[in-house]
Amino acid sequence: YYGDRESDIAMTKLFGGFGPEFYAAYQESWPMEPGYENRLKLYQLYHILNHLNLFGSAYLGRAMRLIRDINHTSTAG
Repeated sequence: YYGDRESDIAMTKLFGGFGPEFYAAYQESWPMEPGYENRLKLYQLYHILNHLNLFGSAYLGRAMRLIRDINHTSTAG
């Protein structure tokens, strides 16, 4: 596995586990590339769709919200 750090950080934000101090220190140490906040939801959608596939409809609402957010961001920008 070769991970993409943006995807890995997005996963931690999706399911919790780290506090704001971690993300501030990470950003200070190795800043994210411009536009990361826009890509964040795409990375999270991947994991939510995977969970929808594995665990069922409990993840459907969250997937739909992310899709709407991504669509809104792409049409607004």
